[in-house]
Amino acid sequence: MLAKLLQPVISLALPPRCAGCGAIADDDHRFCATCWGSLRFLGPPWCAACHAPMSYEPAPGTWCAPCLQSPPRHGGIDAAVAYGEVARGVALRLKYGGRAAFAETAARLMARHLAPDVDMLVPVPLHRWRLWSRGYNQAGLIATAVARLSGVRVDAQALVRHRATQALRGASGAERRRVVRGAFAVPPGARAKLAGKRIVLIDDVYTSGATTDACIATLRSAGAAHVAVLCWARVISDRDD
Repeated sequence: MLAKLLQPVISLALPPRCAGCGAIADDDHRFCATCWGSLRFLGPPWCAACHAPMSYEPAPGTWCAPCLQSPPRHGGIDAAVAYGEVARGVALRLKYGGRAAFAETAARLMARHLAPDVDMLVPVPLHRWRLWSRGYNQAGLIATAVARLSGVRVDAQALVRHRATQALRGASGAERRRVVRGAFAVPPGARAKLAGKRIVLIDDVYTSGATTDACIATLRSAGAAHVAVLCWARVISDRDD
């Protein structure tokens, strides 16, 4: 009751700010008109396998050339927006700036991509040393927010990063795959929870797919029937367009 009475005062003293540039916004977790207009929201037309955007309307079930050449093990890669200046700012402030509220900002735009038959959300894990130094896992915060909005349960213990890895920023795709190979594991007690389930792996930014591919291989080996990826932003290459 007190919080409701004080809300007008709080809103006046601390008005909602645009998640992109910090300008005053209409409500929490919203963007100003300029930042909103600069976001590229992702959706069809796209590759039926990896959901990479296509510049034309393909026939139903059409796969892009890379997926035809190397069929993916994932069940699709969905992202709320393409990686760009505003999307990058949100991701970096969440990941390194301690702006935990941005997890819900991202989740509100991600939740619409969830399929109705999803059994569980699993965040891409951090190694315990990095988790202790940062204080939180941004993918875990996003997964919790998506779970709250969608009603799909989240299990942050179903997948662990049991080997510390170097930062992947700036590394090539091949180097990224080498670094994360064997870095993830499913604890013995979690295998029964994954068996036959349809899983959505949650992360903040999808770049080369090296990390999520390693996670997917581990989850599938533990018995998961289907693993898709859902993230806040996806790096779109010229090839994808």
